[in-house]
Amino acid sequence: MRRRQLLLAATALPLSRRAATQPAFDHSHAAWDALLKKHVRLIAGGNASQVDYRGFAADRAVLAGYLGELSAVTPAHYEGWSKAQQYAFLANAYNAFTIEKVLTRYPRLQSIRDFGRVIGNPWKDEFFVLLGARRSLDWIEHEAMRAPGVFDDPRVHVAVNCASIGCPMLGRDALVAARLDVQLDDLFRRFMSDRSRNRYDPQAQAAELSPIFDWYGSDFARGHRGFASVGDVVAKYADALADRREDVERLRTKTVPIRFVEYDWRLNDIGR
Repeated sequence: MRRRQLLLAATALPLSRRAATQPAFDHSHAAWDALLKKHVRLIAGGNASQVDYRGFAADRAVLAGYLGELSAVTPAHYEGWSKAQQYAFLANAYNAFTIEKVLTRYPRLQSIRDFGRVIGNPWKDEFFVLLGARRSLDWIEHEAMRAPGVFDDPRVHVAVNCASIGCPMLGRDALVAARLDVQLDDLFRRFMSDRSRNRYDPQAQAAELSPIFDWYGSDFARGHRGFASVGDVVAKYADALADRREDVERLRTKTVPIRFVEYDWRLNDIGR
């Protein structure tokens, strides 16, 4: 009888209490941070980066260890974290599993799109375990991070990296809760300062932006982070898009036409 009472008491423990008994997760993401510092190189004045996939391949066992730590986190454990810890966890997971996906076909891979758009789609394939289930990269980005009412932060588009030249840079630091806002603001400014992706054309008197602002314009129109439109982004980062004072002032009026540049899907490989 006593044994049965003890068993019932154990199974009745709240999820938060049971989660607390699990091994502590390293919210500094130290293993991932070390890999990024070793295998990511800044270019374009620090506003873009290239990835040493060959180096990542040599350190694949270390990467696998970190991915295992991510996969071991349970939903109950995750729910006990702060929003910033959850955000950093998801973004780092997206980027680390993307690297792993690339490595499955590297060095033959020329673009992440080489996996296929229907069969083998790199974003829709459920090729890893996260929070207790088989997941896809699209699940992390669109269902977990972009879902209305969860984080409501359009900076998600600089937090996650799609392994392509056209994508906002992969940073050399793991995202961490304690510095998350500063890190995301820094990544966003670097993205807007990269003239290969975002710029002002004084001849056409138009802002030329990454198609990310076309594809996900609605994320910048919901009033989050002070943005109510893509035009607000242009106005805020006018000094990053243009050099001349008159052009900066023109961009800040929010009346400048916006057009979108072609996205470069080539692999952001350091060797290419």
